Amino acid sequence: MAILRLVLGDQLSDDLSALDGLNATADTVLMAEVRDEATYVRHHKQKIALVFAAMRNHGERLTARGVRVRYVRIDDAENTGSITGELTRALNEGAYEAVVMTECGEWRLAEHLAAFAKAARLPVEIRQDRRFICSHDRFRRWAAGKSQLRMEFFYREMRRATGLLMNGDQPEGGRWNYDAENRKKLARGVTPPERLRVAPNAQARAALADVERLFPDHFGSLAGFGWPTTADEAETTLAHFLAEVLPSFGDWQDAMAENQPWMWHGLISTSINLGLLDPLDVCRRAETVYRAGKAPLNAVEGFIRQILGWREFVRGVYWLKTPEYRARNFLDADRELPWFYWSGKTDMACVADVVKTTRDNAYAHHIQRLMVTGNLALLLGVHPDAVDDWYLCVYADAYEWVEMPNTRGMALFADGGIVGSKPYAASGAYIDRMSDYCGACCYDVKSKSGDAACPFNRLYWGFLERNRHRLRDNPRLAMPYRTLDGFGDARRKALADEAEACRTLLGATPIA
Repeated sequence: MAILRLVLGDQLSDDLSALDGLNATADTVLMAEVRDEATYVRHHKQKIALVFAAMRNHGERLTARGVRVRYVRIDDAENTGSITGELTRALNEGAYEAVVMTECGEWRLAEHLAAFAKAARLPVEIRQDRRFICSHDRFRRWAAGKSQLRMEFFYREMRRATGLLMNGDQPEGGRWNYDAENRKKLARGVTPPERLRVAPNAQARAALADVERLFPDHFGSLAGFGWPTTADEAETTLAHFLAEVLPSFGDWQDAMAENQPWMWHGLISTSINLGLLDPLDVCRRAETVYRAGKAPLNAVEGFIRQILGWREFVRGVYWLKTPEYRARNFLDADRELPWFYWSGKTDMACVADVVKTTRDNAYAHHIQRLMVTGNLALLLGVHPDAVDDWYLCVYADAYEWVEMPNTRGMALFADGGIVGSKPYAASGAYIDRMSDYCGACCYDVKSKSGDAACPFNRLYWGFLERNRHRLRDNPRLAMPYRTLDGFGDARRKALADEAEACRTLLGATPIA
């Protein structure tokens, strides 16, 4: 019985469920680079090149194992441009008795594949993606009956389920969370470590050339490409991080510094999301470093929480709440995304640096994403659709299942509190505390108003006033609202007017 087995671009794992029971002499694995997946948003050039290169290397890996691979390249003359089109073309050109695939990661593609399965003339089996630590069913059971979904409590359940950093039924060290110890500003004289970047292999070099030729108008530069595109390269990157970088990750994970894009972060999210690394194995290996006394608990717990906690949690929220989640706009944000999010041409030193590293590397770490570009979009009142599209376009590790809950939920509070308990709105004081951006900035982070004042300061109180009727009763905002109420009506109106003027000045104009 010949089976056509689909492997998508982010399913590059040897133990993919779609390959269970593979008969190498009869079955065919279909892998296809298609324009639909490269252009449903205008992905960063490095993201497209990364996926194509990793797919090509994985296709070669399967072929070397004796597997028959039907590989469709982006520039193949007969390429239909879509996954379902390539499935249909393969079925028309070969004799198969069934199609087997692993569930995909995004609702958009899942709908297309479900429609294909319904219309197909032969059986189509869609299997669970067991590469995630928490299944859809398990997350639904955990979420059932809860009025609020909080990552912290989900994370504790996952710690118990996996045994990671557990001492019997208690958390290692007596606490579940060491986040309070992981908020240090980069100290004077402390330099981020040299990071291991991967020289593009032959398939990566070919993919880079193809992307430059076929997608020349997409955002971003290809010059600094250094992402792993094979399992071996991903393993080398992980090993370097665990040995050389993880010990200090906890202390400096929230710190930012100009012209320092990597800091102490793992640079493995692209590899995990492609399937080149297994997330549970990554967590267990980090725990082994701690057990061996080579990294402190606050560093290892903080790192594991990013994967076992946040990554699994946002995936669960995405599949639990989508498609309705896509339409949420709790704060009725209605502004355009300013052009400097693409060009980087702004006098705000923090924003300029984050957009530059995003353009050059298809990367920025989580605090840069949340508290610089995300915080600014929140304060400006940018429509969540525009912010979703931007984050999905510009980052190499962005897939809708992980991007949307982080953006629409965590950064913008557009979900009304499903992911986060409050909006992560902050003035320039937070950025000043956690970075060196403000020292050289032309804006004054100490000034609260006026043309010379930091725009984050000019926008902050106006954001609270504008959303008073939605946020006033949030207990985590009680203190800033008491402060705002104490200003008196005249000053509150002046702050709201200044914030409105600043929104217009920065290009966050009302959507037509």
